[in-house]
Amino acid sequence: MSDPLPSRTGPVAAIVVAAGKGSRTGGTIPKQFVTWRGKPLVRHSVEALVQAGIAPIVVAIPQGFEAEAAQALDGLAGIKATHGGTTRQDSVRLALEALEADAPTRVLIHDAARPVLPQTVIAGLLDALDRGLAAIPVLPVVDSMIRGADHAMAEKVVREELFRVQTPQAFDYAAILAAHRAWTGKPDAGDDAQVAVAAGITVLLADGDEALRKITFAADLEEQDMTRIPRTGMGFDVHRLVEGEELWLCGVKIAHSKGLSGHSDADVAIHALVDALLGAIAMGDIGDHFPPSDPQWKGASSDRFLAHAAHLVREAGYEIGNVDVTIICEAPKIGPHKSTMREALARILGIDSNAVSVKATTTERLGLTGRGEGIAAQAVATVVPR
Repeated sequence: MSDPLPSRTGPVAAIVVAAGKGSRTGGTIPKQFVTWRGKPLVRHSVEALVQAGIAPIVVAIPQGFEAEAAQALDGLAGIKATHGGTTRQDSVRLALEALEADAPTRVLIHDAARPVLPQTVIAGLLDALDRGLAAIPVLPVVDSMIRGADHAMAEKVVREELFRVQTPQAFDYAAILAAHRAWTGKPDAGDDAQVAVAAGITVLLADGDEALRKITFAADLEEQDMTRIPRTGMGFDVHRLVEGEELWLCGVKIAHSKGLSGHSDADVAIHALVDALLGAIAMGDIGDHFPPSDPQWKGASSDRFLAHAAHLVREAGYEIGNVDVTIICEAPKIGPHKSTMREALARILGIDSNAVSVKATTTERLGLTGRGEGIAAQAVATVVPR
């Protein structure tokens, strides 16, 4: 039988399923309320749906976590929380019924465990509903696939016929509500598309997105939070100019009447850059790793500190994207040395010199640098996932 085409217009609502206990991530609260990238996990996808102009949005939450849900969704308009059921299907059905008094034409059903929800996926699903009663986002399978039995390969599977299924899944509201009410399948269906198929509804395929990755385990929370986005750190340092000391800047010895006094060889530019790199991976500052009170670092070459910071960046799962150093002084003139400084920093960091910027400025003879009492430096570093 062919499905009748739904209306191309009419209100769109959404359901976000956040009623599970999330036990596989550990912790004392369900994963949907755990902070991820600065916000509760559930809030990310709800905000994306709000941004798409979808309302109302019903969020199915577990019994006993009303306060956590209210805090997680505070300030968002058009949100309604409802208690979920004992299974995912129960939770979706209850959320669908919560919309019934002012029924929408179409509804998106999404899992809170998929926090990154691109607007292109939402638009693609709604476009697909112009051609049918149901649509789901999918990704192709790129690896070879087999069936196995008794720990041995049984037969090859045609991967072109297989897809990875994601959420949100989009439906004609009346059709999916009827399908859930009629659902008697055991065990619990994996998603709403299976409920729709059981009711005889054809489910169309739309483009998914790798960003819609599901967070299931505690390691997923840490991995996505720490390694899926670039990070930036900044550093600042200042040292006094004194007679009788060598002047080192960006790992280069500069001929000058005075040198810098302070930690190690007092290379103020490298010190600022070390702090920027450590800040990008949230690992403290130079003093935490090389305390100035420790006599072993007295007079030490600062390139050791910078090489160590670069090593920590890579251990944390990143590569150095680019660094930018600004030296603040009246004298000496930095311009003639910038090229050499860039090469020196690139060599220490193990990156291309095109990713290293060295600049200089003055304070128009104001302050300690303007009076020639010291040299300051600031640095910014961006690290990217490996």
